[in-house]
Amino acid sequence: MKSYSNTYIFIFSAVMVIIVAALLSGAAITLQPYQKKNIEINKKQNILTSINIESTAENAETLYAKYIKESFAVNVNGQKNVDVNAFKVDMKKELAKPINERNLPIFISEIKGVKQYIIPVYGKGLWGPIWGYVALKQDLSTIYGANFSHKGETPGLGAEIETKEFQSQFFDKQIYDEQNKFVSVSVLKGGTANPNSKYEVDGISGGTITSNGVDQMLKDCLSSYKSYFKNIKTNI
Repeated sequence: MKSYSNTYIFIFSAVMVIIVAALLSGAAITLQPYQKKNIEINKKQNILTSINIESTAENAETLYAKYIKESFAVNVNGQKNVDVNAFKVDMKKELAKPINERNLPIFISEIKGVKQYIIPVYGKGLWGPIWGYVALKQDLSTIYGANFSHKGETPGLGAEIETKEFQSQFFDKQIYDEQNKFVSVSVLKGGTANPNSKYEVDGISGGTITSNGVDQMLKDCLSSYKSYFKNIKTNI
C-alpha cells in the first residue's frame, strides 16, 4: 500500500476544500436569481389569497398584474412616500424602527370595479415569526379576506393559522366599532368567540400562544394605518 506524507495529505485536503467551496459558491450565485424569483412569486400568491384569488406559481404574476392596480408606502401620518417600493418593504425591519420612521406598504386591488385595500401584517408566534395580509373592503373597516403564514409553528396546533378554516373566520369582521373607534379583531381562546360578534374570531385549540400572536399582530400592524384610513374615508 502506497503511503503519503503528511504534507501531501494536507495540500490535497486544502485543494479539495477550495474546489468544493468554489463549486458551492458558484452554485449559490447561479441559483440566487431563481430563489429571489420564487420568493417574489410566493409573495404575490399570498397577496392574491388575501383577496380570495387562488393562483399557482405559473399564473401568479399574470393574476397579480390583473388584480393589483396600485401599491405604495405611507408613513404613520398617512402620507405617501413616493421613493419607496412597497413590494420590497421588509415588514420585520420596518417594525423594528420607531413608528414615525416606518414605511407602511399598501396594495390596492380591484375586483369587478370594487377596490380592496391590502395591508401586510407581521408578528411573533410560539416558535418564530408569523405574517400575512389582511384585505379590507372599500369602507376600510370590513375584512374582505385574510392570509396568514408562519415559519415554524407546531403542525396541528399553531400551524393551523395557514388553514382556510381559520382564515375564513375573518371574512366580514370589522376593525372599527359603531362609534368609528379602531378595535381590530380579537382572536380569543378556541371556542369562546361570540359567533354573532363582528369583532371576534376563535383562536386555535392548543395553539394559544400562536393565536395570541395573531391577535397582537393585527392590533399592532393595522393600527399603524389609522391616519391613512382616516384620510381616505374623508375623501370618499
